[in-house]
Amino acid sequence: ERLNPDKGSCKVGNLDTLNLDTLHGDKTESESGIARKQERNKERFYAMVEGNGCCKLAGPGYGTPLEAISGPREALIYVTCVYTGTGKEKPDFLATVDVDPNSPTYSKVIHRLPVPYIGDELHHSGWNACSSCHGDPLADRRFLILPSLVSGRIYVVDTKTNPKAPSLHKVVQPDDIVKKTGLAYPHTSHCLASGDVMVSCLGDKDGNAKGNGFLLLDSQFNVKGRWEKPGHSPSFGYDFWYQPRQKTMISSSWGAPAAFTKGFNLQHVADGLYGRHLFVYSWPDGELKQTMDLGNTGLIPLEIRFLHDPSKDTGYVGCALSSSMVRFFKTQDGSWNHEVVAISVQPLKVQNWILPEMPGLITDFLISLDDRFLYFVNWLHGDVRQYNIEDPKNPVLAGQVWVGGLVQKGSPIVAVTEDGQTWQSNVPEIQGRSLRGGPQMIQLSLDGKRLYVTNSLFSTWDRQFYPELMEKGSHMLQIDVDTEKGGLKINPNFFVDFGAEPDGPSLAHEMRYPGGDCTSDIWI
Repeated sequence: ERLNPDKGSCKVGNLDTLNLDTLHGDKTESESGIARKQERNKERFYAMVEGNGCCKLAGPGYGTPLEAISGPREALIYVTCVYTGTGKEKPDFLATVDVDPNSPTYSKVIHRLPVPYIGDELHHSGWNACSSCHGDPLADRRFLILPSLVSGRIYVVDTKTNPKAPSLHKVVQPDDIVKKTGLAYPHTSHCLASGDVMVSCLGDKDGNAKGNGFLLLDSQFNVKGRWEKPGHSPSFGYDFWYQPRQKTMISSSWGAPAAFTKGFNLQHVADGLYGRHLFVYSWPDGELKQTMDLGNTGLIPLEIRFLHDPSKDTGYVGCALSSSMVRFFKTQDGSWNHEVVAISVQPLKVQNWILPEMPGLITDFLISLDDRFLYFVNWLHGDVRQYNIEDPKNPVLAGQVWVGGLVQKGSPIVAVTEDGQTWQSNVPEIQGRSLRGGPQMIQLSLDGKRLYVTNSLFSTWDRQFYPELMEKGSHMLQIDVDTEKGGLKINPNFFVDFGAEPDGPSLAHEMRYPGGDCTSDIWI
């Protein structure tokens, strides 16, 4: 499966003499024995392949971001779904959703994989191997990594044996993680070219931000330790992205788990329990080189992305509370700097809400694989936006669509203009259903033409800001994207109602394609 014949038939030496089952290890052996056998067989395999001129080595994913754009259209998407915090004593689950418009089960949940424990809060997800491993023909995008934000467990799910019906492969228990690293509250997962998996963790077992850092799992998903050097942990944790050609990793900062797990309290921001910094590390050796204070225009910086082109030395971070997009970039002296680009969502003056002004709350964003467009959500206001970033310093609004929010028509909350007029957003019904909550997680098709949207942020915050989600559950939408002139339009034929789940309404969060996507894959 890992060989791409350039011409004619492809036969690799005396490959029949190599037991291919042992390339990934015999499950009856010890883990250390498996690792040794893998290395021996890798050497033999490479020697055989390199001696045969008709074969081209290829690992998972794509050689370049532009190559990925020409990849196959998505047919399935995996969605993390949560019962934790809803009042239902049910385990969270991974949903498989059919997104093939030619399928009879299009826009339906076709499989549910419940995890074996209750109270996890499945959140983000990542792969054991992605395009960063494209040069390794023995790397295999087989396992989806599911960190549980509340319990601290990390689930490893086999998606390759049956992509439509994934199965549980392994559970990394929180006690093992805490014992070996002191880390808890795992969040973002990225694969590394080395075969290891790196997971950001937001605090220690008691919910203190000071204990946060980066967990390393080996290729068998055993706890290896921390990635960062001793004494080089950030003051807050959340998301991270590495850009190997720049020899840099940058991470962002949400807040102390002891604070955010109880709901959002504005006083906690003033008390210093939420972040406003980016942390710049040397890659891959884990030395904290620089801390960038984003100030009041960069409060609670969450999702962070470099441009996909691995040669580029710039990227963006979405700052939730200040509702701004901050661009970071390398300077001539090799240090890093930042600026608020022309994307700053002004708070709405409102009536009948908990505060006189309502921030947009940018909770997720992504960049198209060709680095032309940036998309983000305003979870509280309720709109999804598209910006042209061909000039990274000067983004231009190209599309906007309202898909929910607190100020939509029918809500008791109204926005007030400067001249005292009130207004509410027009949010359409889809297939006769009213849209609830606000847009939260997004995922873009490889070709950039379809944007998928879910509406759950974190169960405690969902209950606080959108209590109807507890009763009615989440939904998932698909937005058609104009990649030529710009523009967004809701697809009326696609609607996944997680309020109709067999075990009751659930909360839908992050989405992943089996073949990788623009928020999972990194190029080296």
